[in-house]
Amino acid sequence: MTANRAAGQGRRRAGSSTADGAGAPDGTGGSHGSHGSHGSRGSTAVGGRAAARRGRRKSGGTKHKGLKIAGAIVLSLAVIGAAGTYYVVHSLDSNITSSDLCSGSTCNTKEKVDAFGRSPINILLIGSDARDNQADCNLGGDCGSPGARADVEMVLHVSADRSNATVMSIPRDLEATIPKCDSVKGSPTQPAHTDMINAALNWGPGCSVAAVQQLTGIHIDHFMTVDFSGVVAMSDAVGGVNICVDKNVYDPYSHLKLSAGTHTLKGVSALEFVRTRHGFGDGGDLGRTYAQHLFISNMVKKMKSAGTLTDIPAMYSLAQAATKALTVDTSLNSVFKLAGLGEELSGISMNNITFLTMQTLPDPANNARLITGPGAQSLFDSIANDQSLTEIKSKSGASPSATASPVNKADVAVKVENGTGVTGRASALSQKLIGDGFSQNTVALSGPSAATTTLTYPAGKSAEAQAVAKDLGLKSTAVKQSSVSSSIVLLIGADWTSGTTFPGGSAVPAPANTKAALTDSHAQTANESSCAQVSTFDTVSLPGYGGMTPTRAYALSPKVANSAP
Repeated sequence: MTANRAAGQGRRRAGSSTADGAGAPDGTGGSHGSHGSHGSRGSTAVGGRAAARRGRRKSGGTKHKGLKIAGAIVLSLAVIGAAGTYYVVHSLDSNITSSDLCSGSTCNTKEKVDAFGRSPINILLIGSDARDNQADCNLGGDCGSPGARADVEMVLHVSADRSNATVMSIPRDLEATIPKCDSVKGSPTQPAHTDMINAALNWGPGCSVAAVQQLTGIHIDHFMTVDFSGVVAMSDAVGGVNICVDKNVYDPYSHLKLSAGTHTLKGVSALEFVRTRHGFGDGGDLGRTYAQHLFISNMVKKMKSAGTLTDIPAMYSLAQAATKALTVDTSLNSVFKLAGLGEELSGISMNNITFLTMQTLPDPANNARLITGPGAQSLFDSIANDQSLTEIKSKSGASPSATASPVNKADVAVKVENGTGVTGRASALSQKLIGDGFSQNTVALSGPSAATTTLTYPAGKSAEAQAVAKDLGLKSTAVKQSSVSSSIVLLIGADWTSGTTFPGGSAVPAPANTKAALTDSHAQTANESSCAQVSTFDTVSLPGYGGMTPTRAYALSPKVANSAP
């Protein structure tokens, strides 16, 4: 991003060895700014989940206390759902608001399932700026404005094998096609049109789901919407969230004022942080998405360090705050449904959760808006195809080069297992691979009976597995990361009982380029520690002064109280 764009935004918003045989906010705070520039403001079942749980139990599972959706929300509900009395559960259920998952005729509600009967989970997390109650009016300002926009939009993707997760932010300034959605109170239906993607929320969260599906090609299974007061209540319930900023910062639009260093944010100060856009990065929406990733990660860390997971009263308090703040799709409209979803996600280590932001470029016709940038389609495809991004991300946290290192086939050993019931299948394919240059350590083994052929690989071996798949003509949907094996394993199923090239697999679609997916995405894992980067551009202003940096504004505002000690 350029300084000009930042200034423009400031102006706008001042394995066995047996032989082969037979055998799954705009950050404007009180002022809130001009709505017209941000888009018009009008007014499941969890399929395949049981198979995933069976797979985890069979393999021994993992003991990590990982992220359970949207940071704190389902993390609390999973415990309360298991421990609560009828009264507790009923009171929490009555807090939850729900609506249809998708709006309009463009919806795709078919859930994808892998070869083991497991399905990935994709959840659209929405932070709404609606002022439909007095608490939200007091917090957000601009009371009485009709409709709603999405200050935050994140796609939470959880892999089919539940070994890893990706959280992708979609900047609210992004121009996209808003599909024709069903009318809602105060917002009659409109033809498909181009607008900022956050404007889809005018027609309800189901329209946001439709817009995101249309933009990304990622099937959305659920949505969860949280409003201003919900952020405040949940941050209070966990006793505050520890956040670091690398410089003094004062954003007079969101009212966030912090000295350089680490602070505990709760209540209104937490809301100020997640809504700040002029204070971070280039002063635009991208800097805000990076800060929000830090907030979610640190919120979960705070819960774990504070012992909240074992404190039932604290969990109940958090669950009350979460359910009162939530609007969800109708397939998640009870605490037990939410708790079941929480159980699905409970084994994911924070080291295996990647936060990133879709790639964008400034709109040449309007420097206050963004357009889809290079690499974004690779990112969308990686998520849609359930390809892990955690294993590709460099340990330093820097986005790697888009150019992948070539695979040396001679170093790639494969365990070929026969699950067809036809004697000799593993021997035939292992010899095919060795003959094509793969490692002499490739072996033929007997395996469990299987209806479909799969190729599984351990973390860090995606490129090698893709090389094997290409050689054999396997479809990309047959290639999956495994959380329990340290080897590349080809399990031959009953769909491949003869020949050395998979039937109909000669035209194998290329897998998504996961390295390109990470380039310029500001990727980091949930367990990494870093400070929010305060903007060095002239993104804010004070009465009697021109544009200035948020650090300069801090120095010129000694009478303004800090948001947190």
